[in-house]
Amino acid sequence: MAPWTRTTTERYGVVKWNFVGKGEKQLSLEVGDTVHILEVCDGWYKGFLARNKSQKGVFPASFVHLREIIVKKRGDEEVVMSAEMPLVKEVTTTLREWGSIWKQLFVANKEVRVKQVQRLMWELMEWRSQLLSGTLPSDEFKELKQKVTSKIDYGNKILELDLVVRDEDGNILDPERTSVISLFRAHEEATAKINERIKEEQSNTQTDHSGISARIQSSPTHSLYVFVRNFVCRVGEDSELFMSLYDPIKQTIISENYLVRWGSKGFPKEIDMLNNLKVVFTDLGNKDLSREKIYLICQIVRVGRMDLKEANNKKCTQGLRRPFGVAVMDISDIIKGKTECDEEKQFFIPFFPVVAENDFLHTLLNKVTALRGDSGGQGLWVTMKALVGDIIQIRKEYPHLVDRSTVVARKLGFPEIIMPGDVRNDIYLIIQGGDFDKYNKTTQKNVEVIMWVCDEEGKVIQNSICLGAGDKPVGEYRSVIYYQVKQPRWMETFKVAVPLEEMHRIHLRFMFRHRSSLESKDKSEKNFAMAFVRLMKEDGTVLQDGLHDLVVFKGDSKRMEDVNSYLSLPSTRHQHSDLHKMTTLSRSSSSVSGAGGGLSVSSRDSFSISTLVCSTKLTQNVGLLGLLKWRTRPELLKDNLEKLKIIDGEEVVKFLQDTLDALFNIMMEHSQTDDYDILVFDALIYIIGLIADRKFQHFNTVLEAYIKQHFSATLAYKKLMSVLKRYLDVSSRGEQCEPILRTLKALEYIFKFIVRSRMLYSQLYEGKEQAEFEESLRKLFESINNLMRTDYTTTLLLRVAALKYLPTVLHDVEKVFDAKLLSQLLHDFYSCIPPEKLQKQKVASMTEIVSSQLFQKQECRDVLLPMMLRELCGALATMGDGPHNERRNSLELLNNILEVLSRNNVGETFKHIQDIVVALLVIINRTVITMGREHTLISRVVACMTAILSQMDDQHYATYKETFTGTTDLVDFLMESFLLFKDLIGKHVYPSDWMAMIMVQNRVFLRAINIYADTMNQKFLNNDDFEVQLWNNYFHLAVAFITQDSLQLQHFSPTKRNKILAKYGDMRRLIGFAIRDIWYKLGSHKICFIPGMVGPILEMTLIPDEELRRATIPIFFDMITCEHAQSGNFNKFENEIILKLDHEVEGGGGDERYMQLLETILLDCVAEKPTLKSQVEHFVSLVKGLLSHLLDYRTVMGDDSRNNRMSCTVNLLNFYKNINREGMYIRYLYKLRDLHLEGENYTEAAYTLLLHSRLLKFSDEMCNPQFEFHGSQTQRQLKETLYDTIIDYFDKGKMWEEAITLCKELAEQYENEIFDYELLSKRLEKQAKFYENIMKILRPKPDYFAVGYYGQGYPPFLRNKVFIHRGKEYERREDFQNQLMSQFPSAVRLNTTTMPGDDIKNSPLQYIQCFTVQPVLEIPVRLKNKPVPDQIINFYKSNYVQRFHYSRPVRKGPVDPNNEFASMWIERTTFTTVYKLPGILRWFEANDTKHTTLSPLENAIETMESTNEKILTMINQYQADWSLPINPLSMLLNGIVDPAVMGGFAKYEKAFFTDEYTHQHPEDNDKLLRLKDLIAWQIPLLGGGISLHGKRVTDDLRPFHERMEECFKQLKKKVEKEYGARELPDLDERKSTRPRSMLRSIRQSIISISSLQGSECGTPTKTQADRDIPPESPISWTSTLPRSSGSVSISAADEGMMTVGDAEVKMRKSKKKRKRSSMIFITEERERTSTLDCKRLSKKQEFRSDTNLSEPNENESLSSANSRSLPAITGLSLAVPGGGAEETDPSRSRRDSKSMSVCGTSDRTADRRSKGVINLLFKSKSSRPEDVKPSDAAKDSNSHF
Repeated sequence: MAPWTRTTTERYGVVKWNFVGKGEKQLSLEVGDTVHILEVCDGWYKGFLARNKSQKGVFPASFVHLREIIVKKRGDEEVVMSAEMPLVKEVTTTLREWGSIWKQLFVANKEVRVKQVQRLMWELMEWRSQLLSGTLPSDEFKELKQKVTSKIDYGNKILELDLVVRDEDGNILDPERTSVISLFRAHEEATAKINERIKEEQSNTQTDHSGISARIQSSPTHSLYVFVRNFVCRVGEDSELFMSLYDPIKQTIISENYLVRWGSKGFPKEIDMLNNLKVVFTDLGNKDLSREKIYLICQIVRVGRMDLKEANNKKCTQGLRRPFGVAVMDISDIIKGKTECDEEKQFFIPFFPVVAENDFLHTLLNKVTALRGDSGGQGLWVTMKALVGDIIQIRKEYPHLVDRSTVVARKLGFPEIIMPGDVRNDIYLIIQGGDFDKYNKTTQKNVEVIMWVCDEEGKVIQNSICLGAGDKPVGEYRSVIYYQVKQPRWMETFKVAVPLEEMHRIHLRFMFRHRSSLESKDKSEKNFAMAFVRLMKEDGTVLQDGLHDLVVFKGDSKRMEDVNSYLSLPSTRHQHSDLHKMTTLSRSSSSVSGAGGGLSVSSRDSFSISTLVCSTKLTQNVGLLGLLKWRTRPELLKDNLEKLKIIDGEEVVKFLQDTLDALFNIMMEHSQTDDYDILVFDALIYIIGLIADRKFQHFNTVLEAYIKQHFSATLAYKKLMSVLKRYLDVSSRGEQCEPILRTLKALEYIFKFIVRSRMLYSQLYEGKEQAEFEESLRKLFESINNLMRTDYTTTLLLRVAALKYLPTVLHDVEKVFDAKLLSQLLHDFYSCIPPEKLQKQKVASMTEIVSSQLFQKQECRDVLLPMMLRELCGALATMGDGPHNERRNSLELLNNILEVLSRNNVGETFKHIQDIVVALLVIINRTVITMGREHTLISRVVACMTAILSQMDDQHYATYKETFTGTTDLVDFLMESFLLFKDLIGKHVYPSDWMAMIMVQNRVFLRAINIYADTMNQKFLNNDDFEVQLWNNYFHLAVAFITQDSLQLQHFSPTKRNKILAKYGDMRRLIGFAIRDIWYKLGSHKICFIPGMVGPILEMTLIPDEELRRATIPIFFDMITCEHAQSGNFNKFENEIILKLDHEVEGGGGDERYMQLLETILLDCVAEKPTLKSQVEHFVSLVKGLLSHLLDYRTVMGDDSRNNRMSCTVNLLNFYKNINREGMYIRYLYKLRDLHLEGENYTEAAYTLLLHSRLLKFSDEMCNPQFEFHGSQTQRQLKETLYDTIIDYFDKGKMWEEAITLCKELAEQYENEIFDYELLSKRLEKQAKFYENIMKILRPKPDYFAVGYYGQGYPPFLRNKVFIHRGKEYERREDFQNQLMSQFPSAVRLNTTTMPGDDIKNSPLQYIQCFTVQPVLEIPVRLKNKPVPDQIINFYKSNYVQRFHYSRPVRKGPVDPNNEFASMWIERTTFTTVYKLPGILRWFEANDTKHTTLSPLENAIETMESTNEKILTMINQYQADWSLPINPLSMLLNGIVDPAVMGGFAKYEKAFFTDEYTHQHPEDNDKLLRLKDLIAWQIPLLGGGISLHGKRVTDDLRPFHERMEECFKQLKKKVEKEYGARELPDLDERKSTRPRSMLRSIRQSIISISSLQGSECGTPTKTQADRDIPPESPISWTSTLPRSSGSVSISAADEGMMTVGDAEVKMRKSKKKRKRSSMIFITEERERTSTLDCKRLSKKQEFRSDTNLSEPNENESLSSANSRSLPAITGLSLAVPGGGAEETDPSRSRRDSKSMSVCGTSDRTADRRSKGVINLLFKSKSSRPEDVKPSDAAKDSNSHF
């Protein structure tokens, strides 16, 4: 193999395939990872991942795509980076970061966010490839860059990543090269931008219906894009479609028409236009959008015959324009942006035809908008979209929609904002209507209006008429013809466009003609009248906008076309009536005087038009025209100048340059007099004021361009200054001066004119009169200052205006005036204002000055800064009070100053920064301290403080220290600073995603802290000057700094971590080493900081940085030696460590590595001090133990498994108990209690609290501090409170026996100690209730499950251990097992109940074993040998238990196929738990396991005992409750007495009562006698049962009963003959008051427990999940079934329904019967409780472990897992869930084995199974498989009690 060689070119790449590394040497790769390559060999690379540099390995070269690189040197280290452009790199890292988050979102099932992020990532990938392509033109590249950065910022925000701040070009700001203030502002802007973006996104997804959408509102200009897809209409002739926007409220068209000429064949006439009929209606303003409604309308005019019905032949006149119909659509919502429109979505605009031929289109339009009818499918298909911006903007933004070929239809009139370059000269004409007399005709005329544009000679000007946008200009206009209408209303709009120079020669000529439908007639028709109008008036102004009533002339048609015959006549009625007053005309028609052609005015005809002029070159204003042409009429000049103010602004602005030229010409030509100065000045002020208006704001550039390029008045400055000074002087005397306010507002432009004029003068005369100019400027400033000194109310507004507008002149004045002098003038200006007056305005004004060029000069700052600092001192001192706006202004001023001082090009700044520090640092610190964190300005103030600190160099700090007069002032300052820093670090004032800002603040603070620490070392370390509090504050601050969240790199993504390390390094190390160095310098003072500093230092050592830990852990040893030297031990230190360690580890600190380091470092340190060795070693082992418990606890705290959390909590509280840390012990007790309450484990919660109560005495001593849960109280009070709570929990858990014990304890206190009989009575009432509950309320018995956790894959506290779990009420093993497996999804389930071998125990995997075990009854001494009711004894069968059995059958010896009982042995495993159950947990570890074997005979005895117990229990039940259904009793008795159903005990006789058996087993004689005795005792029990059955049986069951009696007689006869007779007392004659006790005594006499050799007395457990027991097995009478109300299967499988004394139990029938057997209600209380309540209460059943409470003899190791139980052994004959073995025995009970209790060798009845059970089981294997089902059903129904 070739050797590895170092790479030179192949240094960096991206992984393109996943690679799974094998072994330690290979590196695993994921697609998208970046790798650094170090060496290469035979197609393999060696290197490391960019995200994990510590792990190197090899990987295949073919899996990596190589990238170009740049290698940079950083010290000796080479840094390899990708050579991509910065933005592409940013996109790449962003995509990687988002990619990993995207996967997490997918796993967390957050569908909406997943899709959102996916969409963002797709867009970024697409744009990244465009950026990489390198083919974009620069403007598109810039636009794309803006889109990419905007998208990244938006994505980061929604994914809660850090905010990225950028400069104007979109590049990421480098905090190294950016001032703190600029960085802060960039963050603010970025946040605002992103929030705006998010709002936009939201408004896009859920459209805001409240009004116009935000983006549309923000723009001044809007457009509507319309694409005509098709026109569906049966016209039959060519047609013209006029589309426009329409306001239905005002009934006016608001845009030009878009004209589409549509052919008769259903296509556009120009076929090229098909699919290209696109128009943009533009120039719409916000006023248009705020119209109530806007419609898109289309007026359709057909071109052809007069009447469509006429046959289309040559006789008809063609080419007539006739009305056809309209199409209308309401587009208000679309144009206002309320409805989001996709450019692909098609809209249908329905068509409405004219009803009659004389319907006016305009009238029809109004009808249609008011009323909607059916269009019959005819109409227009269009797509449309509202666009934001003017035509230039939308061409740029929507190139796919609007290109050069798209038709533009402008608004009628100017847009709201007139752009300076927009040259227009359009005259819109609307043919309104007319009134024409029919004269000699019989019908009204069909009038057509024809219009031409003519010059003075009558020549028609071609191409001057535009009928609609998108149509070529024409020379002639012809109107629509309305058929036989006297007063046609055309309302047709078109545009006249003629060159400007021709305008004064132009007029419009209208001809009126009657049109006939027949061509022959039509040709003979001549024009019957005419009208005309000139476009320009004689005074040079253009035709006024509005309605014009034209004079209609009649005469010879030839004459009418002759210009000379009409042009001299008045064209409008208005002019005509003026003329008429002078000349009397005849009424009907009169020839017009002076008209050689003899045209006459027709008074019977009228015609009106309206016009709208949109011209930037023509004015309708006489005054303006007079001003522009002032030389022609100089006598009107004064008037015209005064009139200018009343002229409409739009007119003035259109002629801005001409007007200004005129004004300055007037000024120059009258330079010797001042006649016109004030008028010209006022006119100039008016114009400047106009341009300040938003409507004309774009003309600022025009004005500035004028000043720079066209302005030439060299002497104007003198005049302007003189008028301005005069105004100021008048005002400062308090006299009225109307224009002064406007003048001050226009100050900027006045000075621009003054300065430009002075510069021109200076160039022309080479700097002449400079001194005079400077002097007059100084005087001008003095006048302003005089105004500022005044205190008149009239001048208040003027002073405010002066403050606001004066700074705007500086930029220009600087050019012609010395900067330092100017600064002095400004200084005087501000000094004139009395203090406390106009502060807000003053500050705003100063802020403007700081932004000017002036402030960037050092000499100017020398003058201005001290004055500003004086102003700021006062303002900042009261920052917390007052309106926020005023304070914000002061801050802005200071921030601006700091921002200027941070630049490189502003000269020397040292002294200025020093001035700021001395004047403001303390004030700002205190402001931050006093300001609330919720204050809106807090972040600005902190940014300001950070900026000051960052701009201070070491010299500043040194100088500043010297400004403190005494040490106390310096100490106060340092204390304040430390507290302030600590507060700001603990709770950042910036949003958490402002990472750059937070890191810069940290860097600045770190430097300040280190400099302050040096100061303390110099001044406060000696014994005399030592300041404990100051040093204490320092340490706490340093630790707060090092442990702040924003520096914990381990919690960040690799991308973020690398970014921070590259820019700022790991600041934690720097300050950590500083803390260490300072600690060792403290010398004898160290003891002052023990134990106070133990916690903070611990917090610091827990930071997961190896180097830092190694540096700081030795401080602990130093503390130990220090405390030991003083007091001989280090208890304080130890206690503090234990207390704080608990808190820190729970909060996330510490790990295994920390534990190792702590141990090795402390033991290494102590090696040099042998005297301390043993103590330190003990301390180390203690801390190690605690740490391992705490780490376990922390690991499971986030776990879903409550059990794991409980286990670890118990381990911890036991640990604290053992090391005698009572406070911590109690803390964890309450945590455990809370966990129990979460899971409704009330019993366990009670036992947990009981542990706390045991620490208290019934005494009046005060509680220790850790006991103070409710303020200061005595131990007695707390113990009583606890007992109350515990009793409540026990009650909820139905553990009334325990509650009674506590009640008695309290009663004893109330009765004999504090003599509070009232409380005693209440307590006794409660106690009585508990006694009653015990007897009357059913308590289902819980099942117990053994769970084994095998394999090395488990944590130590579970590994290879068995735990006994107490199940919940009615919890089936399957459910328990499923829950258990869900906690260990990778675990393998063991389907066996034997202990696994070492191979499994040592396997790296996880194995779980789970099966049901039976608790062994341990009867309390006080109950032994006494007649105890079932209800009482049943409780002990599943509570206070510590031993548990599991039994499984095995075969030994020869097998008799007819009688398997003879060879059926029982293997029994007994588990003993560390504590009794229930206890403080629902499970305990089984610390002792024993295996025993039961012989077939012992098994038979157990089974018989069980059967007898069952018969007796049932008799007891039926005695107590006559309402119980008879079926269960029938089944039970029949199963035993009828040999056809059951083998009875005949099997036992065959197996054991033979000579052969007696001969082989002589030692079993006693047992055989015992078995015979049990068989004999069964007869009287059966007799009692049958007797009872006879009394209860119904008639239909009588034959069954008689048959049973018959069988019983035979059986009795046989048994008594063989085994003797036994007698029971008469059950009927027992006293009804004590039935339970009597039966109990009978029970004890019948079924006494004999100690069996070689077996533990107890119940054999079945091996399968469903407990199955042969029918006649006399399972122990004590074992009342946990679900004792089990259902009785049809096959007589007895489900152990039983009466617990008086308590009756609900019973269910098996599913086969499909109905319940009747329910038995126990008590009235039970009746009141719903079944649901039963379930709920039963879930809350809890239990107690005495041992755990009082005698914990060893550290408990606790299981923490819920487990799923296992199916029983397959292959054995016991039923496996899912139908393993079949059962023969019909009455075999599934539930009984569940509750088999085991009791010790006493004379109490034992739960035993006889051998018969198993014999029967095995025998059944081949018999009747269907018999299993009933009992399965029984089990099922039971589990849902």
